[in-house]
Amino acid sequence: MNKKELWINQIKGLCICLVVIYHSVITFYPHLTTFQHPLSEVLSKCWIYLNLYLAPFRMPVFFFISGYLIRRYIDNVPWTTCVDKRIWSIAWVLVLWGVVQWLALVTLNNWLAPQRDLTHAANAAYADSIAGFTHGMLTASTSLWYLYALIVYFVLCKIFSRWAMPLLALFVALSVAINFFPTPWWGMNSVIRNLPWYSLGAWFGATLMAWIKEVPLRRHAVIVLGCTIVAIIAWLANVSLLLSLLSIVLIMKLFYQFELHFGMRASSPLSVIGANTIAIYTTHRILVELFSLTLIPKINHAAWPAYAELALLLVYPFACLLLCTLFGLLVRKISQKTVADLLFSPPSLSPASR
Repeated sequence: MNKKELWINQIKGLCICLVVIYHSVITFYPHLTTFQHPLSEVLSKCWIYLNLYLAPFRMPVFFFISGYLIRRYIDNVPWTTCVDKRIWSIAWVLVLWGVVQWLALVTLNNWLAPQRDLTHAANAAYADSIAGFTHGMLTASTSLWYLYALIVYFVLCKIFSRWAMPLLALFVALSVAINFFPTPWWGMNSVIRNLPWYSLGAWFGATLMAWIKEVPLRRHAVIVLGCTIVAIIAWLANVSLLLSLLSIVLIMKLFYQFELHFGMRASSPLSVIGANTIAIYTTHRILVELFSLTLIPKINHAAWPAYAELALLLVYPFACLLLCTLFGLLVRKISQKTVADLLFSPPSLSPASR
């Protein structure tokens, strides 16, 4: 990736970090029932609420960048190449790591928490049969729903690119409606909710990006403040679209300005993470499950001193982020060295590419 794209790569790195923190929080803190230190319960609730408050920022920015980066495939690349590069390549990773996650999480739960009731867990990774796993994957009820969404979004944006403006309006309406009239599948709700951001990046990303780079927001501070207030009010009414759009603009502007003034290096942590988002995304959920199943009984049975409990609750998401990131990078390196990166890059469908 050349230097002028590093700031976008670093935003990808930030987004996957937030995803790892999200999963580390929801699989750990809500399941704690016993606290020794007087601040432990408060700290746990702070992490849970912080996770909720980050929702309008995390996936919308991720999907906008994903759409923005595939504009060429939408406008200029024929379907035969698109099927290979934008559909098959993602479907391979989705299915492969869907199976790996399923086997890993079921094994971990049978080993560390055999008494845990997973019969009502609406996640393909906890399915008790091949049919249940297949149903979960087809309805996006999987921790890998982001990959599912990338395939669906690309096909829609490629087919209907001539009707971008009315379709974007429809996607916005669906994104709002799903908050009040959800489908039975949580993953599908997330896919529908984030559809506007990918399509915005794919269809209008170049225009919005040019505006973000050229317009000095400091000269329009009053307008930005007003938009922020309106966005927060709408978010409190369970409509996060405006806050998500504002977060896209502000985060892109912040990273772009930082790169202009200070420069960015391809070897910096966020750049490296941003270049390996799929590896970290697909592997981290297994590690997070291992950590939570190991540590929750220790906390709930007061196995450690109060100060140790408080220290763990304070740093747990950051520790998970560090370990999951290193693990994802290690798996990617092993994949590249041993199997030509087949764990994340499938063999090409095109004979010319073989």
